[in-house]
Amino acid sequence: MKYDFDKIIDRKNTFSIKLDLAAARNKPADALALWVADMDFSTAPCVKQALAEHVERGIFGYSRPDARYYAALKNWFKARHNFTIQDDWVVNTPGVVFAIAAAIRAFTKEGDGVLIQKPVYYPFFNTINSLGRRVVNSPLAYKDGRYEIDFECFEKKIKEEKPKIFLLCSPHNPGGRVWSREELLRLSEICLSNNLIVVSDEIHCDITFGSNKHTVWATLSKEAAENCVVCSSPSKTFNLAGLQFSNIIIPNKNLRAAFSSQIEKTGYDEPNLMGIAAATAAYKDGAEWFDQAKAYIWENILFAKKILEERCPKIRAVVPEGTYLLWLDFTAFTELSDKEISERVLNKAKVWLDDGRMFGKEGEKFQRLNCAAPRALLQEALKRICAAF
Repeated sequence: MKYDFDKIIDRKNTFSIKLDLAAARNKPADALALWVADMDFSTAPCVKQALAEHVERGIFGYSRPDARYYAALKNWFKARHNFTIQDDWVVNTPGVVFAIAAAIRAFTKEGDGVLIQKPVYYPFFNTINSLGRRVVNSPLAYKDGRYEIDFECFEKKIKEEKPKIFLLCSPHNPGGRVWSREELLRLSEICLSNNLIVVSDEIHCDITFGSNKHTVWATLSKEAAENCVVCSSPSKTFNLAGLQFSNIIIPNKNLRAAFSSQIEKTGYDEPNLMGIAAATAAYKDGAEWFDQAKAYIWENILFAKKILEERCPKIRAVVPEGTYLLWLDFTAFTELSDKEISERVLNKAKVWLDDGRMFGKEGEKFQRLNCAAPRALLQEALKRICAAF
């Protein structure tokens, strides 16, 4: 490979929440941190060069995306996802969760229901609850190590609970599913027939493996495009989360106006200069770096699966179709409670992962492992976990 993903970069004392918040969160200081979803790789050289140029200039004033950003963004999504974006569809926000909160405020009122599918990225239901809305849960079905949509339950929940919007996680975090076009079309038909606005979190859209292909919700049909908010960001693809810059794509001008109104009410205006610069460089010139990073991550996933099968087969790796997150199934340990499993991972193995319960009760006896790390770190973490169990 042209890029060195094996290099271990010391992130301690760099304001990293992955490493520097251990004491504040009551975690062992010597625990290997593979929990939060950022990469332990240095980002693409084109991004570092773009940022260095602004640092050298030394002026960090108010900034706005220009034609260079829109061209890079549109070319990336057209080439990678066959999605044609118009400039005026794009609203920039500091992050996808920020955008989800704005969408909930824009399209619902207090007490309204918001439909989700647990186990799912925990800020979904945390944000719904914090805004005084109701969580309406249509759980995913877990069958033979793979998650599937229970369409009957999904439609029943809509009829009974009458939610106003549906928050979709696509690709799915933490289960790793890349929903097929057929699955998404069926969801879209149900949502359209029930006047349900779709807010689709597609932050992991670029990270898919093998023959699995991500489908942008807005490409399903003209009707689907007019009924959605597509949340994207270069943060997962290029490891830019700390630069606080996302692309929220809303083709429907009325939905976009309502959404933008909520953004304005927060006082947020100009995006982060460094976020704009990094996103533009990444989308324009970062393809080679990303493709090699993705290939390395896939090898990591297969490596982790092999180690678990050889050393501790009772821990089942739910191999992801997308994302760099490996969902570990500990349900075969019937003699251990969920709490005992979590404590053994953290305090005996000394590995800090995300507890499955964080993603809903459906995540009980699961743990989420971040595979976007140098292989030596991943190997040490898996060695510790296998020894502990």
